[in-house]
Amino acid sequence: MKCNCHQHGVTNCIELVPIFSSLSTAEKYEVAAITSSKTLSKGEMVYFAGDKGEKLYVIHQGRVKISRLSPTGKEQVIRVLGPGEFMGELALFSSLPMTDNAEATEKTTMCIIEGRQLKELMKKYPAIAFKIMEELSKRLEKAENLIEDISLHSVEHRLAQSLLQLSQQDNKITLQMTKGDFASQIGMSQETLSRKLSSFQEQGLIRLMGQRQIIILDRQGLEGII
Repeated sequence: MKCNCHQHGVTNCIELVPIFSSLSTAEKYEVAAITSSKTLSKGEMVYFAGDKGEKLYVIHQGRVKISRLSPTGKEQVIRVLGPGEFMGELALFSSLPMTDNAEATEKTTMCIIEGRQLKELMKKYPAIAFKIMEELSKRLEKAENLIEDISLHSVEHRLAQSLLQLSQQDNKITLQMTKGDFASQIGMSQETLSRKLSSFQEQGLIRLMGQRQIIILDRQGLEGII
């Protein structure tokens, strides 16, 4: 099904993605011409580790969890992506199969761009390739920071830091993933996360509201932990 990416002057997924931001309207139409759309239900897989990667997946609406499984079957959440973000980009630079799993965590609509044809456009418009490399550099930096945090900092430090980052001065956090996925993303078990959140609440640092809402009551207290 062809992507409805060019309504109202090439809007929707193509214009949402930073890697295409430097293209003209006509050039965005070229991207739209090699793009199809797909809607996935919650829990449906976009791709599995081992699949042949030949496409770039751009999220238009919804969220997708990127994860890997250890040999023992333990899931490690790498990132959760939302509208305007993309996945499958490594396949554009390598013939190796996908190394992670991508799962829709809610109803998700995405645009799928054929990799072989996108490579041709990247030759024509090098700005696309540079933007993709820029995004890969940011993701690598985040991964390195997480490795450093897990190696050097306590679980309290990592949790406090994550809560402050998620709140962005608003003092109200609505998790866009399950607590289990959140725990995995910051390098701890769900049981440890639950204990530490309860401890932070007892200390008057936060208030837990339901399954996914957290209110920060004492920013300075959290900052003191990190």
